Amino acid sequence: MAVESVAYARAGLMGNPSDGYFGKTISIIIRDFSAKVSLYESPEVEIIPSFQDRSKYPGIRELVEDVKSNGYYGGIRLMKAAVKKFFDHCEAHGLRLPNRNFSLRYRSTIPRRLGLAGSSALVTATIQCLMEFYEVEIPRPLLPNLILSVEMDELGITAGLQDRVIQVYEGAVYMDFDRDLMEGRGYGEYEELDPALLPPLFIAYRTDLGEGSETIHNNVRQRWLAGEPDVVQAMKDFASYAEEARTLLKAGKGLEIGPLMDKNFARRRSIFNLDPGTVEMVECARNLGAHAKYAGSGGAVVGMYYDEEMYGRLVHAMGEKGIAVMKPRVEAS
Repeated sequence: MAVESVAYARAGLMGNPSDGYFGKTISIIIRDFSAKVSLYESPEVEIIPSFQDRSKYPGIRELVEDVKSNGYYGGIRLMKAAVKKFFDHCEAHGLRLPNRNFSLRYRSTIPRRLGLAGSSALVTATIQCLMEFYEVEIPRPLLPNLILSVEMDELGITAGLQDRVIQVYEGAVYMDFDRDLMEGRGYGEYEELDPALLPPLFIAYRTDLGEGSETIHNNVRQRWLAGEPDVVQAMKDFASYAEEARTLLKAGKGLEIGPLMDKNFARRRSIFNLDPGTVEMVECARNLGAHAKYAGSGGAVVGMYYDEEMYGRLVHAMGEKGIAVMKPRVEAS
C-alpha cells in the first residue's frame, strides 16, 4: 500500500502573529509551493533522507551555501517528531495501530526559513499520510492542534495555530482563537472564505534573510506572558485588523484592506525588532503605492496591488534588489 499527501505554503494575510495569543487572523494558502510526503509499506520503519538532509558536499563552500539556504536542519527531525506525536495520539485515545511498518520520503519546494510555513507543511503532510495508512480519523478542527504539538511539544519551537489550520483547510480562512473557545473545546472558530473575494495579491521573498520562527517569536511571547501592556494591546490590535478585513472581504470590498495591512505591519514594527531586509521589501512596495506586511516570521511579505501596471513596477523594482515577486495561487482544493 502506498499513500501520498501534499501540504502547501501559506501567507498570513492579516492579524498575525496574534494566533498564538488568543487573537484573530486571516491566512491564505500558496499552491505554488508545497511539501509532498509519500508513504509505502515496508519491512521496517524508515525515514528516507532527501536532498535537504544531505551531509556530503563537494567542498566547504557548498556546505556553507547549503546552511545559508536551508539552515542546520532538514526534514528528518520534523518527520520523526510527527510519527511520535501521531503514535502518542493514538495511544492516548485507545487506538491500537495494526502491526504494519512503512517508509517515508519527502520533497519540498517551499523556500526555507522565510516564514512561509515549510516546516508545518511537512508535518501536516506526514500526519495525513499516517492517518490514511492506519485508517485513523481525527476531526478536522482538532487536527491542527496535533500538528502544532509536533513542533511545540516535541521540538520546543514556539508557534501558533494559524499555519496548521490553513494547511488543513486550504484556500482562505478567517480564524478566531478566542480564549474561551480554545480553553473550553480546544480549538477556535474557523470560517472558510471565498478566495474570489481577495484583492490582487503578491508574495515577495528573498533567500538571504529568513531568521526562523524560533528566533522571531520567543522574546515577544515572554513579554506577553509577563503582561507587558504594549505587547498585550498589540495582540488585540492585530486581531481587530483581521476582524475588519473579514468584514470588508465579505462585503465585496477587498480592495479596501490595504490600509489594514499597513497598520498590521506598523504595529508589528512597534514591538518586534525586524530584520532590515524584510522591512526594505515592505517599504519598496509602499513607495510604489502598494500595501505589504510580513507573510510570517520574516524573509517574505504578502501584499496587494491595484492594477497590472503597478504589479509590473513591483516586479521591476524588487527584481533590481534581488527579490522574487509572484502572484500566489490561493484557490481551495
